[in-house]
Amino acid sequence: MIELSINWAAVTPVLILTGLGLLLVLLGTFFPRIYDETLAAIVLTGLAAMVFFTLQNWGENPATSFGMLLTDDATHAFSLIFSLSAALTVLLSLNQQERSYLLYSDYFALVLFATLGMYIMAASGDLIMLFLGLEVLSISLYVLAGFRRSNGFAIEAAFKYFLLGAFASAFFLLGIAFIFGATGSTQIAALAGEGQAASGMLTGLLPYGLILLLVGFGFKLALFPFHLWAPDVYQGAPSPVAAFMATGSKAAAFAGLMRVAAAFDLWSMVPWQNLLWLLAVLTILAGNIVALRQNNIKRMLAYSSIAHAGYMLIGVLAGIENGYPSLLFYLLAYTFMNIGAFGVLTWLGTAEHEILTLDDVRGLARIRPYSSVMMATFLISLAGIPPTAGFIGKYFVFIAAVRSGYLWLVIIALIGSMIGLYYYLRVTVVMFMQARGENSPESAGHQPFVAIALAVCFFAVFNLGLFPSRWLVVFQELVHLLP
Repeated sequence: MIELSINWAAVTPVLILTGLGLLLVLLGTFFPRIYDETLAAIVLTGLAAMVFFTLQNWGENPATSFGMLLTDDATHAFSLIFSLSAALTVLLSLNQQERSYLLYSDYFALVLFATLGMYIMAASGDLIMLFLGLEVLSISLYVLAGFRRSNGFAIEAAFKYFLLGAFASAFFLLGIAFIFGATGSTQIAALAGEGQAASGMLTGLLPYGLILLLVGFGFKLALFPFHLWAPDVYQGAPSPVAAFMATGSKAAAFAGLMRVAAAFDLWSMVPWQNLLWLLAVLTILAGNIVALRQNNIKRMLAYSSIAHAGYMLIGVLAGIENGYPSLLFYLLAYTFMNIGAFGVLTWLGTAEHEILTLDDVRGLARIRPYSSVMMATFLISLAGIPPTAGFIGKYFVFIAAVRSGYLWLVIIALIGSMIGLYYYLRVTVVMFMQARGENSPESAGHQPFVAIALAVCFFAVFNLGLFPSRWLVVFQELVHLLP
């Protein structure tokens, strides 16, 4: 029976994000000359309110609103990641490169609506609500990806993203229909144990429904073979948007995937273990191997993002007890190091020249030493080299997988990580050990907001790498809260 009461704690973030998004649209309509910094301050204030709400309600008894939205600490943990990702994206967007074409009121409103979709996905207690969150997120990202209206490649990439995303949404919705037909319910908590034979295997329409759901999640996560949209979209989208898509969007999809997997206890079923094992291996190898041949840095980071999705999928495969805390830590670390890498490209670019290829950063350390050090730090963290957050994130995920019996999967993932070392370090070598290129960027001027975002990411990469235990302890306390 559906609970006929509103849990205001669950809907408060929804009201904050929706209200602020609509307010920004109205401000942009009636006050077209309003300062971009004023709009950014409004967005950051709303995100700060979300963080305050999250911390205030941390540890409270989980509750639901009409059985649709959950307010457990797992939701709060993902909410913090979404808020951080959105806030850093807003700061990065106040740069010289994007000022020439961004309509900031609409742009910031879309960032808030995308964050709203992420929150709904993480808090979903019902598959219908999960689908609605996915659509709110996806539609916002389709528009953000094509925000360079004068760039033909960006428009083409956004259109491809829209078409493939529409197919993925159709698969996801059909999967929900199959699950409802098999169980008579779409509430995630009510699905536990439904449709299972005495052997523990899923029967009837359930396996087909879950496969279709996995297709939808796979597209949003850019898992192999649903990853083909990512390189074009990341290259065509503004750098802050690409960073936002690679971090918050992935975190939201993993939040939904973990709730569904926990409801059906997929970790106890060998066929599903094998399927996730194969997806993780193919994603890791495809992302790392294709990244080796990329001369465009944004495309390289796109394939890097694909490979990291494979590493994160290992955390899903490791199960609730071992994998869930490790996955949360990895997502938090990945948010800082990936946004940092895209942020340096934003910092270096100007309205006349965007930093795209290796030639653009050749000999960069001679003229922009601080930018080069930050970029090298973020790339080293993405490669998983100590003492950075990326190393600790991979270590926790791999240890969780070994404890769950996936030794060979970890060995393959380590081989993939060694392949990844080449293209990460190649950028560092080009910046520090080669002569200055013709396209090396000059100073882009004073960009204080971008500098703040990069400083936060730089500090967090080392803080999480040197003092990870406090975060892991917090995340380990959440494992019993999933339905």
